[in-house]
Amino acid sequence: MKHNKSILITGGAGFIGSHVVRLFVNKYPDYHVFNLDSLTYAGNLENLTDVETASNYTFIKGDITNEGFINALFTEHQFDAVIHLAAESHVDRSITDPLAFVKTNVIGTMILLNAFKNLWKDNFKNKLFYHISTDEVYGTLGETGLFTETTSYDPNSPYSASKASSDHFVRAYGETYGLPYVITNCSNNYGQNQFPEKLIPLFINNIINNKPLPVYGDGNYTRDWLYVVDHAIAIDLVFHKGNQGETYNIGGFNEWKNIDLVKLLCQQMDVALGREKDSSEKLITYVKDRPGHDLRYAIDASKINKELGWKPSVTFEQGLKKTIDWYLTNKDWLDNVTSGAYQSYYEKQYS
Repeated sequence: MKHNKSILITGGAGFIGSHVVRLFVNKYPDYHVFNLDSLTYAGNLENLTDVETASNYTFIKGDITNEGFINALFTEHQFDAVIHLAAESHVDRSITDPLAFVKTNVIGTMILLNAFKNLWKDNFKNKLFYHISTDEVYGTLGETGLFTETTSYDPNSPYSASKASSDHFVRAYGETYGLPYVITNCSNNYGQNQFPEKLIPLFINNIINNKPLPVYGDGNYTRDWLYVVDHAIAIDLVFHKGNQGETYNIGGFNEWKNIDLVKLLCQQMDVALGREKDSSEKLITYVKDRPGHDLRYAIDASKINKELGWKPSVTFEQGLKKTIDWYLTNKDWLDNVTSGAYQSYYEKQYS
């Protein structure tokens, strides 16, 4: 089949990226989807075994911070669109190694923007640079209020500062060079294939293995939670129907205090594992708070709902049950990630 569009998805072997790659490969056979990932610890090609032999899918191992490599790649494949997900994303890691976040999230984004600009500078018709970002760029909220697309940026961690910077550069390229772009800022994602450094998969794994569940501070930090499959559907909608030069906030309408989330997770895990009621709650331990910890994030997703008709397909309770069921059914995936065995998959399949 002739492919009408050549799409580059960066970070496509990661958590959110793999869901976006799968959706686009399966839904749009006339697109050729190129998945560019450097396969750092968070990139896992086992996330995409179901599409790796598809005729409209190509995996490329490479680093977005390698300017010569990126320029050659754009010249070779003439990408019509970029969906940019590749990023360092773990706040705790950004506190210990902030420069790594600047390199990937800021410099890497700049290199992609330059490559895209230089390739299509004479004709941006039907082209798009889609930048995926986070609600953390907005800083923190008090007990009330919601982040909107016009909320001022006020990042508090090296991670959120690096993402805020990359957002600004994307907008600047739109204003300065006429580069066609959209930006989405999403809330906390959860679901299948998430690397177990993040709260939900980490705690699922710890409960399975009867390990402590470390909760920061008093556990009253509040986050909005977005099921990753719903996020991928929203990305598809914004890519195809969003207005260029616009920002869309994507949230799950699911505000939860961390401690309440952990207790719900414990309850569902006790049922799923056939354990005595409240047994997993005994694993909760309160630990020293993270520096600069934002109290509350909450997204107003009414713009994407009104303009594009998107809304979450599941409640948090439903999505959490789906997530737990997936991790318990895919114990091999979890074991391969926690042991590090997943990192040899590329050599086995692509060498």
